Amino acid sequence: MAARAAFSRITPALARSSALPSLAARRTALARTYASQSNETTMMTVRDALNTAMEEEMLRDENVFILGEEVARYNGAYKVSKGLLDKFGEKRVVDTPITEMGFAGLAVGAALSGLRPICEFMTFNFAMQAIDQIVNSAGKTYYMSGGNVPCPVVFRGPNGAASGVAAQHSQDYAAWYGQIPGLKVVSPWSAEDCKGLLKAAIRDPTPVVFLENEMLYGVSFPMSKEAMSDDFVLPIGKCKVEREGSDVTIVAHSRMVSFSMEAADELAKEGVKAEVINLRSIRPLDIDTIIKSVKKTNRLVIVEGGFPAFGVGSEICAQIVESEAFDYLDAPVERVTGADVPTPYAKNLEDLAFPDTPLIVKVAKRALYRTN
Repeated sequence: MAARAAFSRITPALARSSALPSLAARRTALARTYASQSNETTMMTVRDALNTAMEEEMLRDENVFILGEEVARYNGAYKVSKGLLDKFGEKRVVDTPITEMGFAGLAVGAALSGLRPICEFMTFNFAMQAIDQIVNSAGKTYYMSGGNVPCPVVFRGPNGAASGVAAQHSQDYAAWYGQIPGLKVVSPWSAEDCKGLLKAAIRDPTPVVFLENEMLYGVSFPMSKEAMSDDFVLPIGKCKVEREGSDVTIVAHSRMVSFSMEAADELAKEGVKAEVINLRSIRPLDIDTIIKSVKKTNRLVIVEGGFPAFGVGSEICAQIVESEAFDYLDAPVERVTGADVPTPYAKNLEDLAFPDTPLIVKVAKRALYRTN
């Protein structure tokens, strides 16, 4: 009944859409303003970049709406949807009951009916309650319908470990969803990543799992003038070389890119030029960029916050071994991962359970035969 009541709040918007002001008029009325319009680089938090992406796409397309727990009146559990209820109203910013299976099903049904829902999970750990909707209903309907029924839905929210949230709230699901044909899986790092990739995900005709990181929400990154544009979109399935180098390739995604960049700085002090690749996209995986880098550096270190077994790093390692890049390797591929244990609650143990800058430096040196 709760799910039915929530859906009843969405469907009247379709019937009354003809009575709404024109899109051009609404864009003018709701137009955003920036603190600075200069050509200088603007600093923006990941939280604001996600918020801006959703606002721009909701202005661009009236079929876009957001639903989830506390996304409306509370402005989102992490304030990512702040202000959207005031700008777009409760027909397009929908608070749901605490039933992940229920509102994920509503999102999938709305997408199959022609809308473009953004389904927010308070954490992807809770999305396990809705994994049947994500994997089977969203991920497979397009194929099972012979390409006749697209499902343009975005499932987004924090993924992976935060701080002090223990075993049941700390898991990285990149490898889980990355295995599923029919899903696209994105794991952004910077504010620019978040804005450009979320806009691309919302416009995509297939379901996209958008894995954010709670620890990055308040981190500020530089945004170019291009990235501040309403038309800025990044392609899903392409990674980015964040730092060029010639001695060792370090591949990472999400928060691990921060540690990898710090490790590259430390290695540079010892004359080691590390190339850092930000994956951005888990599925499709841009293996070609990684192969090109390995051919140049002859060494590969893969960093992730997930468990070691059957992870993203394992897949990248397998594809490199199966490619022509294998003949260019001068050292074994190294994986730096989370510990193979449920995440501890005690801070001293939690700190030991995930990669950090010193560990990445140590493993990179090992790949260079500079340490054990």
